[in-house]
Amino acid sequence: MNPDRNPASGKVTLWTRQDIRSLEELKMNGVIRITPQHLKEKFEEITDYIASLYSWFVQAANQRVPKPAEVMFPVWCSVSEANMLRPTEETVVYVLEVDESEVIYFDSVKWDYVLNHLYIPKDSDDAQTYREEMRRRGHRDVYSFFDHKTAHFYARERTEIMNSWSRIFEIDQWDIFRVQANLWEIRNGMVKSILYQQDVVSNEHLKNERKFDVQADTFYNGNR
Repeated sequence: MNPDRNPASGKVTLWTRQDIRSLEELKMNGVIRITPQHLKEKFEEITDYIASLYSWFVQAANQRVPKPAEVMFPVWCSVSEANMLRPTEETVVYVLEVDESEVIYFDSVKWDYVLNHLYIPKDSDDAQTYREEMRRRGHRDVYSFFDHKTAHFYARERTEIMNSWSRIFEIDQWDIFRVQANLWEIRNGMVKSILYQQDVVSNEHLKNERKFDVQADTFYNGNR
């Protein structure tokens, strides 16, 4: 559970950066959904690779928070402003207030294991046991388990690895730089505010000025 959850409303605040064209989509349709075209524009030549892993994620996440029939892929979100992706000239950041029951939390470090087709251990002991078992079976290159040229030899190993991937939803520690959140869609009523590049740049510049003022004041007062 998000420690920043409002206990009275059961809502949490999330941040997500999206293409600036999504503003028109939200205005016209009242909802933003991620489509295959979005993935193509973002991931270009590795789209097929990413889409296959997203499809696994969708199936697994759907068992935790049911997916609306119209949705194809999830919306990636940050759980803190400190770790959100900053808006650019071509993107905006939606600040969302969402019922926590709609949020799918996951461990982004463990997600990297999925992206690399690797086994996610339960803990350090399990990691050691897995390494020893792979050595016992004579496997030196675990990356070959999903290589299209050799994958047919490793059905057992692929199953073991993919069964471990559900551990991405196990949050071992609440770390705002590690925990991420997904939603199935962004609806009009979720949007608290929208951040543009100039908003964030101006705000961070102001924070830096205040920080400098505090440091300067401390320096001069400390040297009187």
